Amino acid sequence: MQYLNQLASTRGPWLLLAFSAFCLELTALFFQHVMELEPCVMCIYERIAMMGIIATGLVGAIKPDFFATRWLGFVLWGTSAFWGLQLALEHVDYQMNPSPFYTCDFIPNFPEWMPLHQWVPWLFNPTGDCADIVWQFLGYSMPQWLVVCFTIYSVIFLVVLAGQFGKKKCCE
Repeated sequence: MQYLNQLASTRGPWLLLAFSAFCLELTALFFQHVMELEPCVMCIYERIAMMGIIATGLVGAIKPDFFATRWLGFVLWGTSAFWGLQLALEHVDYQMNPSPFYTCDFIPNFPEWMPLHQWVPWLFNPTGDCADIVWQFLGYSMPQWLVVCFTIYSVIFLVVLAGQFGKKKCCE
């Protein structure tokens, strides 16, 4: 537990967290712009959750030994990881149980004051259908792989968070 406590107080693990999510974002952009796979609304929402993981790592890396910065990082991390997992599970449900009555939106539900799909359409404008399975690897679709990714982020979050409540070594 002491190791986990110290781990969250150093910059490297936070940067590794941001880097891993950044690599997944680059992969999504590769699929969209190079392989020409059209993202759906759920893909866009999952992309934003992954950006939350990137932001988490960057916030945590600012000053990880400072209590407020570290805990802001934990709040962002938990929110992004669990929200992303929920979105990915919902997306998998759209794919595994397609129905004309149970579909995702065609236009993202962004706040009126922040229409990201209009400001940055190459990144946030959905053009695909949530129920379509357009890519698979080892028999799993992209949303199923995102369930794996967000589950890993969530489990690591819970383990590192639990380490914050362990006994701290005093006065070496």
